[in-house]
Formats: sequence, structure tokens, C-alpha cells
Amino acid sequence: MQASESVLETVPSTHDTRKADHEAHKLEKRLCRETTRAIIDYAMIEEGDKVMVCLSGGKDSYTLLDILRKLQRRAPIRFSIVAVNLDQKQPGFPEHVLPEYLTHIGVDFHIESQDTYSIVKRLVPEGKTTCSVCSRLRRAILYRVASELGATKVALGHHRDDIVTTLMLNLFYGGRMKGMPPKLVSDDGKHVVIRPLCYVTENDTRRWSEIQGFPIIPCNLCGSQEGLQRVVVGDMLREWEKKFPGRIESMFRAMSHIVPTHLMDQQLHDFKGAHATGIADPMGDRAFDPEILPDPLQR
Repeated sequence: MQASESVLETVPSTHDTRKADHEAHKLEKRLCRETTRAIIDYAMIEEGDKVMVCLSGGKDSYTLLDILRKLQRRAPIRFSIVAVNLDQKQPGFPEHVLPEYLTHIGVDFHIESQDTYSIVKRLVPEGKTTCSVCSRLRRAILYRVASELGATKVALGHHRDDIVTTLMLNLFYGGRMKGMPPKLVSDDGKHVVIRPLCYVTENDTRRWSEIQGFPIIPCNLCGSQEGLQRVVVGDMLREWEKKFPGRIESMFRAMSHIVPTHLMDQQLHDFKGAHATGIADPMGDRAFDPEILPDPLQR
């Protein structure tokens, strides 16, 4: 009797299955809604675009590819997708995983093989972080591939939490108020880079990846290094979010509500030219009035 009860406990009930399906459906709708909102807000994808989705083998880029393919079937405009992976020749990299997965789902893809691993290891002293060198090499190669494939947009899988983490990294270590833009033109003026998941939380990409069972490939070049500033800041933000829910969302929204007159960048506001006019301005500063800040959990 005990053995039978043990077996029954391991079998999901119909109620549990329905609940899991319902939650997965809600998550899919939210991912599609937030991605669509970002694409519309920043005019990321236009009629006839060829979108090159940079696929690393991580949860975020898998989610990006999956959601863009869903939106492609529903969108009022036509655009094509090509998935591109840069095989950096890291030791133990499972070369078969991505080609098999992409062939199975029926998406056009290109695998670019370049031994950047050896270059990074040669250029970066032992014990130093490899991110900056690896990133520059990877970016140059992906831009070249985008030109060769005729891609009009280069899509990256960065999400909301990545963007806030980058803002804090620049504040703490770079002395700049700078994050990750949802859309930008490359420094050579030839490519448009987009981040369609910019409104999506990391928790949602993680959950979607688990639900879909994406074949995750860990990065053993930079992603596994200890003591990375990005890892430290990311851990700090996650701990802060546990103690004070809504703070990451509040910081993210702040990046879209800049008040140049209340910062100190003289290139954004003419502080030297500010003089009293004697004319009341309903939009003027109320420097000494108490400010009532909205609850970050309320939108």
C-alpha cells in the first residue's frame, strides 16, 4: 500500500497539470506582449527586415528567438529571421547542440566558427576578466556576418535586469549614467542593433527556458569567471529586490524619465545661462517642496 501511495504522489494530478499549463500560457502572453510593446515603442522591426538573432545557447537568446518567431506569425508586417551562433572554439563546446536544435525547429541559421577563445587567452593575463576583449572580438565578427547575410537588424537577448545592471555598473565603476539602449546604430554606421526583450524580466526568461526545455550551453570563457563586476552587481540587485520588491522596476522606469535640469551634465542643460526672468512658469522647479514618490509596485 505504501509503495502504491509513493507512486501516486509522483504522478501530477489533472489539477496540477492544468494549473501549470495555465501559468505557462500566461507567461507566454506576457512575453509576447512586452516584446511587442518594446518593438513598437522603439520601432525595432520594420516591413521587410531581415533580423539576425544572435544565439549564444543561453536562456535569454533562446527566449528571444522563440518569442520573435511567435510574433513573426502574427505581425501585420513581414520580416524574416536568421539565427546566428558564434562558435568561439571553447574547449568542450558541444558543437552539435545548436545545429540540431535549429534544424529541428525549422529556422534558418548560420554557425560562424572563429577561434576567439585562443586570442582572448593569449591577450588577457591569467586571473584577469576576459569580458571586454571577448565582447569586442565577438561584436566585430557578428557585424561582419550581419553584412554577409544581408541582415538589416541585429537582435540581442538582453533583458530588463541586464539593462539595470549595466546602469549600476557604469555608476559604480565608470562614473557615467549609461545603460544599454533598446536600439542603437553601430559605431561604423552600418548596423542597427535591437534588444526586443528590454521590457522582459530575467525571471520570465528563466521560467520560459525551463518550460520549453531549451538545450542550454554554459559559457566557460567568461560567464563562469568568479568576481566579475557584473556578477557582483547582479547579485546585489537581486538581494535588494528580495528585501524591497519593485526597486529594479523603479530604476528601470527612471531610465525613461530623465530630468536633465536636475542632473549636472552641462551638455544636456544650459546651467550657465539659467537666470531669473520674473515670469512664473507652471512647469518650473519647486526645489523646496516635499516630493511624494509613487510606490514602485504601482504602475
